[in-house]
Amino acid sequence: MSGLNGGTSLSFSDIDASWLAVPAGLLAAGAVFQVAPISTGATRMLAITLFCVALWVGSPVKPWFTALLCVGLIGVSFSTELALTGFQSPATWLVVAGILIGEAARKSGLADLVERTALYLLPAETAGDAVAVYRYLLVTLSLGSLLLAVLIPSSLVRVLILAPILTSLGDLFSERRVKVGIFLGPLFVTFYGASGILTGSLANIIITGLVESGGGLAIAWGEWARWLGPVMSLGRTVLVVGIAYVLYRPTSRHSVETPEVAEELSVSSREWRMLLFLVVGTVIWATDFVHGLHPLFGAVAVVLLAFMPRVGVAAPESVGDADFSIIFFLGAIFAIAEGLRQTGFTDAAATTLLSVLPSDPSLPLVLVAVVVSALVLTLLMEGLAVASVLTPVLVTFAGNAGLPLVPIAMMEAVALNTYFFPYQSAVLVAVLGSGMVDSVELTRMASICSLATLGVLVPIQVAVFTLLF
Repeated sequence: MSGLNGGTSLSFSDIDASWLAVPAGLLAAGAVFQVAPISTGATRMLAITLFCVALWVGSPVKPWFTALLCVGLIGVSFSTELALTGFQSPATWLVVAGILIGEAARKSGLADLVERTALYLLPAETAGDAVAVYRYLLVTLSLGSLLLAVLIPSSLVRVLILAPILTSLGDLFSERRVKVGIFLGPLFVTFYGASGILTGSLANIIITGLVESGGGLAIAWGEWARWLGPVMSLGRTVLVVGIAYVLYRPTSRHSVETPEVAEELSVSSREWRMLLFLVVGTVIWATDFVHGLHPLFGAVAVVLLAFMPRVGVAAPESVGDADFSIIFFLGAIFAIAEGLRQTGFTDAAATTLLSVLPSDPSLPLVLVAVVVSALVLTLLMEGLAVASVLTPVLVTFAGNAGLPLVPIAMMEAVALNTYFFPYQSAVLVAVLGSGMVDSVELTRMASICSLATLGVLVPIQVAVFTLLF
């Protein structure tokens, strides 16, 4: 059949399936209007949320476009103040500073230093033994990627920094399975292991921001590290390294080509300065129990030093090279959360959740329920969108049930850093987009690491909270 202008008509099969998210979102929003037993304002806010979540899941357009649409809908339906509330959050600007830190780290050559250091420290006796070299690189690079989680906010930025390094080092091996192990092991450590570092994960930053704005509770960087660091950072690192070693270790000891390494490890002045700036930021974060400053200010200090004329490692004009589109996404998430709270939806949801659980629920039962709820929701929407919906409900629920909010918020963060499929997280999408692994390999590694976390580490963490909190 010809089109109106004499061209070929567009058949249904030619339409990108992702655009089906638009009618799905509209249907979900319409269903809420018809059947939701909540106030008119809450119904309207929930309808906007479901419509935007459907677009985020289907991704017919870029996430920032949907986020900007969300901000506009909230502004028109409610108020300008509510629509823009997310851009006032220090958590949003912490992420912005983290993006700039990542840009400065790339400009400084820090990524090359990581690769040079790993090869320089390679023990001479392992040369020619693929299994020994793989074991050494896997452990060394994983510990280094965990250190980066302390120094550089945002898992996505760290993945973009580490991916080319890991691809290059993986080329030392002739077996593809080993290349995949060297690539995925450290990336999963810097992503999954960041659960125990407040500034190491976007989910952590968003949850603490929502807890502070909704519940008036500020969780310190050191407090977060003290409670979650031993199990969810160090424990997860050991778990991921063990899984990567078992799944991807070489089948032949002769499948490696050991490169020649310089006799001395050279570090440029720019690399030294960038390392020093990152240490300054970490010291500010780790001493927040003394000065009480939000982690944002530690990140701001690093950015100012890194981009300062004559002193810094990157030219001020290079700020324009950074991608700040995620700001719209964060602004929309915080606006959704505040809108659901103001319209009474979170109170209604928290009351419903409280009625489902036994009267006077115990902390371990609630923590398990939080993990299960978050995991179920991440199967339906992007993990950060889950935080905008679930966190305000948990804040209200904890207050009504008389339970401590800190362990509840932390267990939600653990769950929102536990994924099975690439579509659940922008970080996993970035890993897949590198072209180094396919979706089956990524899903298998993510699923095994997540199941091991849920089966081994989550019970340990729940026991720690139960005994010590």
